[in-house]
Amino acid sequence: MLTFEIKNRMRLRNWWKGYEERREAGAAEMEWPTAPEHVKAYLRNENVPYRLIPHREAFTSPEVAASIHVSGRKVAKVVMVWADDRYVMAVLPSHRPLDLARFAEVLGAFRVSLAPEAVLDKLFPDCEVGAMPPFGHLYQFQVYVDESLTREPEIFFQPGTHREVIAIRYEDFKRLVRPETARFTSEPMKRADGF
Repeated sequence: MLTFEIKNRMRLRNWWKGYEERREAGAAEMEWPTAPEHVKAYLRNENVPYRLIPHREAFTSPEVAASIHVSGRKVAKVVMVWADDRYVMAVLPSHRPLDLARFAEVLGAFRVSLAPEAVLDKLFPDCEVGAMPPFGHLYQFQVYVDESLTREPEIFFQPGTHREVIAIRYEDFKRLVRPETARFTSEPMKRADGF
């Protein structure tokens, strides 16, 4: 697993090659940039308009949606899945659960399981654990988006921190990431009145 971690860090370093040419040659030695810095710079470089929304610290997708006063169907959550011999990224609306059996069919995989939290730190070394951005292609992961999220004109996601959300048009996200689209979530549970 250590070899995997080293290779993943190398991919990140190669992607960010020169950290914007050492921040326009202004600093002798700079700290490795965080995921939010990566994501914002990536969106600027791709000329994608975005909104940065600071909020109180939130660790679950429903908490994130509530903290920014947005429906859970517009907040994209990232779930990392081990599928046979590789990790893949599932991006789905925060109010829907991932159906692992259905996702296995989509992938054509025999065995699937959720990535343990301890592995997320190694897969996304520049992110706070559990706040990965849905840009799996930047980390060399194939990205799958649930079709229910594609109906939203604008999506909200964590850019690597539990204290900020970025909002972009879904069409811009689709153009940048080029995800596979399929149906792999279950309907959200309905709450009974009076409870």
